[in-house]
Amino acid sequence: MLFSEVYSAYFNAVAAIIGAAISEDITEKRIWEIIKDKAFSESMLSILPSIKNEEWLIMNRELHTPIKRSPQMPLTLLQKRWMKGVLTDPRIALFDVDMTGLEHVEPLFTYDDFVFFDKYSDGDNYSDENYNLHFRIILSALKERRSIRIEYSNRKGKNVHGRFIPFKLEYSAKDDKFRLLASGGRFVAYINLARINECELLESYDDKEIYPPRFHEKSVSFILTDQRNALDRVMLHFSDCRKETSRISECDYKVTLWYDTQDETEMLIRTLSFGPMVKVTEPDSFILLIKQRLNMQKNIIG
Repeated sequence: MLFSEVYSAYFNAVAAIIGAAISEDITEKRIWEIIKDKAFSESMLSILPSIKNEEWLIMNRELHTPIKRSPQMPLTLLQKRWMKGVLTDPRIALFDVDMTGLEHVEPLFTYDDFVFFDKYSDGDNYSDENYNLHFRIILSALKERRSIRIEYSNRKGKNVHGRFIPFKLEYSAKDDKFRLLASGGRFVAYINLARINECELLESYDDKEIYPPRFHEKSVSFILTDQRNALDRVMLHFSDCRKETSRISECDYKVTLWYDTQDETEMLIRTLSFGPMVKVTEPDSFILLIKQRLNMQKNIIG
């Protein structure tokens, strides 16, 4: 709301139109291209008539502007405080974001202002120097298309080392952990960044060396009752999943999600977080996992 209400896409589109009119003989076609790029296609219905009818007094009917300098879009103090607040997230620091211009700005909020109740408490230590170093090496390898040498401890505590070609970094909100998806020879490895002991940037790799990972997918289907805005919450919560949704009654929807088999535990927790709003119908194996999870929680409670 801070950005869309104060300096929205419409302001940016009009600023770009004025800038173009200063430097060139602008046409309606060019205005259309700018609006399409900066705002929305339907914006053409309001922006162009307002310009041509001289309602905004930024151009005349021949599309000439009396303005001599291109408009600037400085950030408000509120926007700067919001940005400084976002940058207090320790995960943002991993990407070495430039904070020039925000040095003396007080953040609107801090990371410590948030209480997380739906994720594990043993997340990655983002302040660890080695973790930060390994993260940036991997990030450089992904950007520069270079291979890396990694030594890490697998789930069984055994040390594994070798040359890997990085495919992508993934973040789990539930686990609060980053992991690297990489190929090593003809196999694919998921490597938790916190388990990496050593990491070294190597030479560029040949495209022939790439073995795209083959994901082993599973699906889960459930009936969603749209109460307390549950439909919107589910669509947002599972936005990272491939899904099919169909309406079966006035308030009920059938939703099918596909996920990687390695993420089954996380998918189980995410599904259970919606409580009685979601009723899993298939597969039987996932229903069994739900029963086991609920029984385990019942035994813990006593």
